[in-house]
Amino acid sequence: MKAATRRIAVGAVATALIAGIAGCSASNVADDSAAAKKGAPRAKKGAAAPKSAVRLIGDGSTAFTGVQPGLLKPERLKPGQQPPQFVVFSWDGAGEDSQKLFSHFRRIGKKYDATMTFFLSGVYLLPEEKADLYDPPQHSPGRSDIGFNDTQGIRDTVRELRGAWQDGNEVGTHFNGHFCGKDGGVGQWSVAEWKSEISQAKSFVKNWRTNSGLKNEQPLPFDYDKELIGARTPCLEGRTNFVRAASQLGFRYDTSGINDQIWPKKDLGLWDLSLQMVPVPGRSFETLSMDYNFMANQSGTTKGDPSKHKYWGNQMRDGLVKAFDRAYNGNRAPLTIGNHFESWNGGTYMRAVDETIARVCVKRDVKCVSFRELADWLDAQDPQVLQKMRTLKVGQAPKGGWAAFLAAQPAGAPRSAALKQAERH
Repeated sequence: MKAATRRIAVGAVATALIAGIAGCSASNVADDSAAAKKGAPRAKKGAAAPKSAVRLIGDGSTAFTGVQPGLLKPERLKPGQQPPQFVVFSWDGAGEDSQKLFSHFRRIGKKYDATMTFFLSGVYLLPEEKADLYDPPQHSPGRSDIGFNDTQGIRDTVRELRGAWQDGNEVGTHFNGHFCGKDGGVGQWSVAEWKSEISQAKSFVKNWRTNSGLKNEQPLPFDYDKELIGARTPCLEGRTNFVRAASQLGFRYDTSGINDQIWPKKDLGLWDLSLQMVPVPGRSFETLSMDYNFMANQSGTTKGDPSKHKYWGNQMRDGLVKAFDRAYNGNRAPLTIGNHFESWNGGTYMRAVDETIARVCVKRDVKCVSFRELADWLDAQDPQVLQKMRTLKVGQAPKGGWAAFLAAQPAGAPRSAALKQAERH
């Protein structure tokens, strides 16, 4: 897609997310990658699915191609077993443009056995000359705060989406026009308006060949009605009504809020896998686990002092690694990280993500997964076990170790009201 079009999104992320709360520190991660190689190997992703016949859907923009290859098989924890350390790297508004960051992080994912979630903006599959096909809630037809795309951009984005899914990654949605703020922003949308936005996001994926005229291109290898199970809202606004709409449409998770690093729970039947507060090394506060928020706290602009670019990238990397460390050595709560395919401050945040993946995804018992894979694993667990793990605070390791903390409960042991409530959800 056009680089100019992509960069319109820069100012659309809510500056209200620039957090400044009392921070806490964590020790540096011990480098145990060598020990991991000598010990039990890290579980690999599932094997590729057997080849099956392609069955086109609709105009051939999408297709049934069988079970997705490369997914992690969810397994229920055994009594006394330490949970894995999950890390989710995710991308808002995923599309391939002249920066070629989508394809770059696909390569990084394969190198480190990491699957990710790519939240596609539907308008990135809609050519600018067909903009009027988009009828956004509370705005006139053809309006989008992140623009649309051109034919080459659509071709490139579809190629990367196709390959990403075949690699085992997830394709979610970042919806369409990325409207934030008080003037018709997503925070003001009703449940019905959210349903309209979701329906249109699906339509642009299911009809990209017709809308773009690229009728000789290969289809996306999935049924988007089934593939789409989660999202992140623009600027993390409008979550309340979005979750209401999503729960009625069969979504399985949302990642549009702000959480601490504790084990997740469900909200209206959806796993709340929101972004988290993480350390900012050298500062007295924490910020959200997203590249934009580090940038906003550091420079307040996408083109800050070049002499500080390296320091800022290192600060984001070290903050994410500290967040990882306190979970890995503590409560083992999943770490969720959000980013954008942008070269803000000289691309320093993209380097930070590269280096974070290289440091954490190689460690023993670490699984760098998509939100879909995390939701699958959570669904496979005993609700009472998850509820007990939720009692652990940020960075808190279970007293007496995991074997004692998650030991099997005696048959007929009474369940607390909280556990009963968790089971109902």
